[in-house]
Amino acid sequence: MQLEIRPDPAEVGRARRWARSRLAGSGIGVDEPLAETLILLVSELVTNAVVHTGCPAVLRLSLPGAEAAEEAIVRLEVADRSDRAPVPRCVDGESTGGRGLALVDGLADRWGWSAEGAGKRIWCELDRCAGGSEAAPGCGGGVTAYDGLAYEAV
Repeated sequence: MQLEIRPDPAEVGRARRWARSRLAGSGIGVDEPLAETLILLVSELVTNAVVHTGCPAVLRLSLPGAEAAEEAIVRLEVADRSDRAPVPRCVDGESTGGRGLALVDGLADRWGWSAEGAGKRIWCELDRCAGGSEAAPGCGGGVTAYDGLAYEAV
């Protein structure tokens, strides 16, 4: 399933709402840590596409079916028409931005990017462990440290 994203900051909220609505039928409850982590990752990757490229983008989401959800992989991709590579930034504690890729790195089980035609695709994956609602490292949720601060996937 996919959503076309315009280069407009209002699209970030629309992308979050769209992703939440797609959780129905996937076997992932909207109040699970995995779901909240997924929504945060959608927000970060769509924000990066909107703010840093100024180009339209496509958000793709691969969710398991309810019958296969217990130990599945959730995949999120954002493809845009910019050929600029994503660059993690080092920011000081006073900066109000620049932490998006560090959050993606800390929250996703895997992430990366690849050139795609005249643009690129940034992707990340979350593993859904048996038990589903556990927030353990490597299970699509939990707490990660960044710059000495703890960010919880809520």
